[in-house]
Amino acid sequence: MNPAVGLFAFLAVSIATAVIGFYGLRISRTTGDFYVASRTVPPWWNASAIGGEYLSAASFLGVAGLILLSGTDALWFPVGYTAGYLMLLLFVAAPLRRSGAYTIPDFTEARLDSKLVRRVTSLVVVAVGWLYIVPQLHGAALTIRITTGLPSWVGSTAVVLVVCLTVVAGGMRSITFVQAFQYWLKLTALAVPVVFVLLVLSGNGAQPQAPLPVNPTGQSAAGAYQHISLLVALLFGTLGLPHVLVRFYTNPDGQSARRTTLIVLGLLSVFYLFPTLSGAVGRMFAPELAQSGQADALILLLPGRLVGGVAGDMLSALVVAGAFGAFLSTTSGLVVSLSGVISQDLFGGSVKGFRLAALLAAVVPLGFALMTDTLALAGSVGLVFAFTASTICPVLLLGIWWRGLTDTGAIAGMLTGAFLCGGAMVAGTLMGPGNAPAWLAQPAAWSVPAAFAVTVTVSIMTKNRVPASVNRVMSRLHVPERPVVTER
Repeated sequence: MNPAVGLFAFLAVSIATAVIGFYGLRISRTTGDFYVASRTVPPWWNASAIGGEYLSAASFLGVAGLILLSGTDALWFPVGYTAGYLMLLLFVAAPLRRSGAYTIPDFTEARLDSKLVRRVTSLVVVAVGWLYIVPQLHGAALTIRITTGLPSWVGSTAVVLVVCLTVVAGGMRSITFVQAFQYWLKLTALAVPVVFVLLVLSGNGAQPQAPLPVNPTGQSAAGAYQHISLLVALLFGTLGLPHVLVRFYTNPDGQSARRTTLIVLGLLSVFYLFPTLSGAVGRMFAPELAQSGQADALILLLPGRLVGGVAGDMLSALVVAGAFGAFLSTTSGLVVSLSGVISQDLFGGSVKGFRLAALLAAVVPLGFALMTDTLALAGSVGLVFAFTASTICPVLLLGIWWRGLTDTGAIAGMLTGAFLCGGAMVAGTLMGPGNAPAWLAQPAAWSVPAAFAVTVTVSIMTKNRVPASVNRVMSRLHVPERPVVTER
């Protein structure tokens, strides 16, 4: 790829993001605008914004790379990502919106009437957010290096600068406009090149190369365990992602939150068709990328390899723009959600505090990203889902659906999940890629049940700590709002 093409695409999407963000600044005035866009975002717009922030580096680059490496075994990722949203629709979307909270710690404090639960939840939310931001910055580093030849740190730093600019300028209101735009940019950036490549291949009669060998562990007991554990991580991890959950606070009511989630399911299903197709095309016509360690760069390199010329450069520019749209939108959503948590706990919850928290939320993971190497993107994000499923998800689900949850049980469950899953992640990293046993490489199958079990057991043992306000809070979560009648 011509480096100038990659640089132009990167600059174009960065400038577009900044312009759209500053448009949002014009109508961001109140604290509610900065935290939850004053709870006035309609379902289609909100669904597009959720698609923009949820479809991260793992979805845009990692899924196709995994299919290139593992074939049909990798289809668990798009299936799990999409099915996780069905879980959101069934169990979380409407009750969470009815809670009236700004953030997940707000919800746990109101549900359990405990400041300590709030503090522990805040620490876990910040840890999840930072763990999730790092792979986005790794993806930006990979993309800038592959497409422009610039040092990796340029990509990571540029994403943080653009995100800080837009989040500090207008908060959730600005980011809603940005993320909705970036979903459609990402969909176009994947769909147009892969359709064009398929047309070119069918027109010139290209023949597939020798097929890649099937991953032998796919049929083994370890392979079956990894698939089950990954599915547990993706299904339950989606329920605890702070940047996704905060989006439901921006809907006007619970009914619109459910409608938003239904639309998101459709948007995700359409999107994941294209990285899947790209991975399949890569297995047939560019298998050498798997053997050269460039699987995560498949989406970026495919148009240049299979089309070439000016058309290949134009398609590559579109893909690069979409890739940076993915990094920017997901990182923006995470920074907004973390800013809400940090500013309320440390800076008094003001607009000025929100802006200071946004800088802190973005700069810390940048430091980690610059000190670490890029790992397989989908795999590293899968571990973040496992951590989220082991910590936030049990408290959220039980808090919504079980009256018996106590503050002591919630804290014990979160700490257990963080210790077990976090310990497995650290141990697996120290052992090196491919060396860790399956139960450490994919811990969700045992860490998630353990966290639920500890939460329930400790809550039963401390049932005298069930808050007196439980009936009132549960009624608020589960009784639908009265429709607003407009007189004519």
